[in-house]
Amino acid sequence: MSNAPSQSAPEAPAELSARHSPLDDVQALLVGTLFLALSISFFRDAGMLTGGTAGLAFLIHYAFDLPFGAAFFAINLPFYIFALRALGREFTLKTFCTVLLLSVCTEYLPSMLSIAHVDPVFAAIMGGLLAGTGLLMLIRHRSSLGGVGVLAIYLQQRKGWRAGWVQMAADCVIMALALLAVDARLVGLSVLGAVAVNFVIAVNHRPGRYFGI
Repeated sequence: MSNAPSQSAPEAPAELSARHSPLDDVQALLVGTLFLALSISFFRDAGMLTGGTAGLAFLIHYAFDLPFGAAFFAINLPFYIFALRALGREFTLKTFCTVLLLSVCTEYLPSMLSIAHVDPVFAAIMGGLLAGTGLLMLIRHRSSLGGVGVLAIYLQQRKGWRAGWVQMAADCVIMALALLAVDARLVGLSVLGAVAVNFVIAVNHRPGRYFGI
């Protein structure tokens, strides 16, 4: 599960621009993170994974039977350096809070929600749609899941590498590594989930359609 945050927002007409209040940001980060935690439950219960640092955390979880939340939090630690340099203090702080909250939620959610059976195809699509919606809320409030997306933005600024291509290359490597720990059919369905994630973001996150700051 990955997203490359926008480097700059389009300039909005004065009458449409509306700066987010701290309460706006708090509710968005909470609700968006809960949607992401629920999507991870779908993926985990179906034995699938996703891209980005969440995908790496899934690989560690499946291969070594370590808690997903702890692995996800630890993997993200080095990427805050790139976030601070490329996207600023506010973005980095919000991302840290989001990652911490998601790490906790993914460990406690199973005690509140038990899925006895989930069809893998449904889990891929529904998990992807939930993740896309959660990521969209985070993006609009200048937060993210950190990780590869932040590194991609950093490399684009410093080296001129296209962030989208860096992100895509990283996700391809993660999915290839997944074949060592996850059934090939489930890896294919994980790709379907990634398509659902990006579908939501591509349709709903367009310059000029949203002017909150």
